[in-house]
Amino acid sequence: MDHNPKMLLPLLQNGIVQVAILVPDLMNAIKHYYDDFGIGPWHIYTYGKPLVRQMSYHGEQADYKMRIGLSYMGAMRIELIQPISGDSIYADFIKKHGYGVHHFGLLVDDMHQAQKIVKDAGLGITMEGSGFGLDGDGHYAYLDTEDKLGVILELIERPKNRIEPEMVYPPM
Repeated sequence: MDHNPKMLLPLLQNGIVQVAILVPDLMNAIKHYYDDFGIGPWHIYTYGKPLVRQMSYHGEQADYKMRIGLSYMGAMRIELIQPISGDSIYADFIKKHGYGVHHFGLLVDDMHQAQKIVKDAGLGITMEGSGFGLDGDGHYAYLDTEDKLGVILELIERPKNRIEPEMVYPPM
């Protein structure tokens, strides 16, 4: 029998560009990644309002906050996330699974087009945020893929210019 699967998400063809891990203490985790494994430097941000201008959780306006650390391991971006407050898919995940690998990130050039592809494939968006770039751009959207793939996928439209990080570890 010849099986030719349909490509519901052509966005997957570009591969995974990010692995995100939920941690209980961002700075402690960053120090371990750097001191024990040489992964760094880390750029640290607090995401929430007013930096993230538009936020939603299960289709409703939301107000959640998290601290993130961004670095690279080779070409792969590593994102450590410490949830701070508000209802979020991070808090949901921790209640269900505890801390650990949360999602894989996929880079997209046009978030609106990517979201249309996702919706046409029958997938929902569980949480999103936009407007965190220096010029009000930047957009992320989490897909409802955990039950089907065993992991959450995130669509990422990176901002052209990031704001300066709150801090860098190790200090330069």
